[in-house]
Amino acid sequence: MSSETQGAGEAAARRSAGDGAGRQPGMTDVARLAGVSAQTVSRTLAGHPHVRHRTRAKVLAAVEQLGYRKNNAARTLSSGRSRTIGVVTLRTTSSSRTNLTFGIETAAREAGYAVSAATTASLDTAAIEGALSRLAEQGVEGVVLSVPLVHVSPRIEQLTRSVPTVTVDGSRTPATEVVAVDQTHVARLATRHLIDLGHETVWHVSGPEEWLDAAGRRTGWRATLESAGRPVPPVLEGDWTPASGYRNGLILGNIPDATAVFVASDEMAFGVIRALHELGRRVPEDVSVVGVDDIALAEYCSPSLTTVAQPFAEMGALAVAHLMRHIADPAAAPEAASVEPALIVRASTAPLGGRARP
Repeated sequence: MSSETQGAGEAAARRSAGDGAGRQPGMTDVARLAGVSAQTVSRTLAGHPHVRHRTRAKVLAAVEQLGYRKNNAARTLSSGRSRTIGVVTLRTTSSSRTNLTFGIETAAREAGYAVSAATTASLDTAAIEGALSRLAEQGVEGVVLSVPLVHVSPRIEQLTRSVPTVTVDGSRTPATEVVAVDQTHVARLATRHLIDLGHETVWHVSGPEEWLDAAGRRTGWRATLESAGRPVPPVLEGDWTPASGYRNGLILGNIPDATAVFVASDEMAFGVIRALHELGRRVPEDVSVVGVDDIALAEYCSPSLTTVAQPFAEMGALAVAHLMRHIADPAAAPEAASVEPALIVRASTAPLGGRARP
């Protein structure tokens, strides 16, 4: 497209977007200004992976210039409000993520709001942009972001400014509010418990490096060992699945001096315990194991799992309460809130060389 043609298109888009009393710019206005088709605009805003980088940049620049926000749901209501909030979450079968979403849905329903979920297959920035865009297009009044922001792009920042947003894992943009559990404290509770039982050191099976929860737990585990003057073993990295816990359990089970392990999730801890059993290492007589989350199955593991409970229902309710405040007053300064974890001692931990507490 020539610069003359593009300039004419920009002028036409601005005239069209300004036609009528208070008319909001539409997708065709964005397409005209960017010099692309409306289908390309739709694919870009949906986070489609096959949109060229240059085209994507032109569309997003036009979106910002025109202040475009597709909001069909809100326009169908005479009040101009959708009474719906959105949740962005990772596509996963993880019990902890499911429990958090359930807590958000319960609190939203009690506040008179419906919940629309947008899942992402990865933590890729474009995938998160697409999920946020889909929710904005639905006209949600606010968003709970339940995935870590590995990178805050201009588009994510623009979306979280235009739609009130609360995060629940410690991520933030300048416009978001944060409701989170202090993951370094989670790790201190678990690691200190094992040290107090007489174990010389504590091994760690971590979650994926890009997750802020996992990073916080690694930091807290390491700091607790160092402050106690204990050796710090190498980190064994998992991916939140029982299978990754099992693989790392096979490693731990072949290290005679490994008598205590802090595992970054209950589901990975189940895998660790199975591997230890298969190798003839008794839990807790030979190896004590602590998990994180206190999901429903933790109490029924064999042996029952000592874990650090994260209050998902409370986190969900607090996130929704913050979001309601943010929706009512979008200009208010973002606030942070912390939810306290709790150590739940069960049969998978015991004093070094001893037996579990009854």
